[in-house]
Parts: sequence; C-alpha cells; structure tokens
Amino acid sequence: MFFIKQELPINGQIRAKEVQLIGDNGEKLGVLSLRDALAQAEEKKLDLVLVAPQGNPPVCKIMNYGKYKFEQAKKEKEAKKKQKVVEVKEIRITPNIEEHDFGFKAKNARKFIEDGNKLKITVRFKGREVNNSKLGEDVLNKFIENLSDIANVEKRPKLEGRNMFIMLSKKA
Repeated sequence: MFFIKQELPINGQIRAKEVQLIGDNGEKLGVLSLRDALAQAEEKKLDLVLVAPQGNPPVCKIMNYGKYKFEQAKKEKEAKKKQKVVEVKEIRITPNIEEHDFGFKAKNARKFIEDGNKLKITVRFKGREVNNSKLGEDVLNKFIENLSDIANVEKRPKLEGRNMFIMLSKKA
C-alpha cells in the first residue's frame, strides 16, 4: 500500500479565520470565512482541503480527498516502476589469470555492463604476490582495453590492502 508523504489538513483540522477558496472545478471563489467555505464543501458533499497553508490568507480547495490521495499513490507507484536500480556487479580475478579464464570473465563483464550495471573488477593478491602488484595492474588495464568500446573507467586501478580494483560503467 502506498501513502502520500504529507497529509494535508482537511475540514475540521483547518485552523484559519478566513481562506482563499478554490472550487472543485478549479475556479477561484475568493476570500471567505472558514465557516462559509466548510458550508460550501458540505453542500457539494466534498472535502475542504488546505493546499497552501503559507499563503495569506491560506488557500483551500474543495475536492474529494480520498480520490486525491488514491491518485497521488498511483502516480508514486508509476514513478517507482519506471526507475531503474543500478547494481554493482563484482568480478574477482588473480594477477596470474590464464587466457581462457580471462576471456570467460571478460565475456561476463561485457554482459553485466550491457545490462546497465556498474562493474567492479577486483584482483586478489595471495601471499607475496602483493609485492609484484604491477601484474595485477596489467591485468586490469587489459580488462579496460577489452571493454573500452562499451565502458567508461570510473576509478583507475587502485591498491587497497591485498586487493586492487577498478570501477567500470556503461558509456552514455
């Protein structure tokens, strides 16, 4: 179930002596006392809703508040449906990766990027491999070269502890 973020004061919740009134079909009815505005809303069997409390005098509108809330929730749901969540996919490799393994990982990386996800490629160093971090950097640069036609490099190769990584995202 969806709710609009801010509840608007309606009918008896409005605390103003007089209000600028807008009718149910959008026409301005002028400045009226709150009692008269409530009477007009009651007459049409609709709600008096405070839409602009900061106005001088505050602006109220005659409308079906339940229907209004439903429409707002529907719009919110529709907006949520249209937005795409970008995931960060990660591929882990070693600095001395074989050619076939590299091809396989590159194929997966290409698929992830084409799907619109961001990609983090991590080189894990074991034992003394960290002393020769140039090998890992070379492998990452090979990935960058391989995917340069569809991907931009967000972060250049960076060593953090025993891991070196890069971030790639789809070209605009």
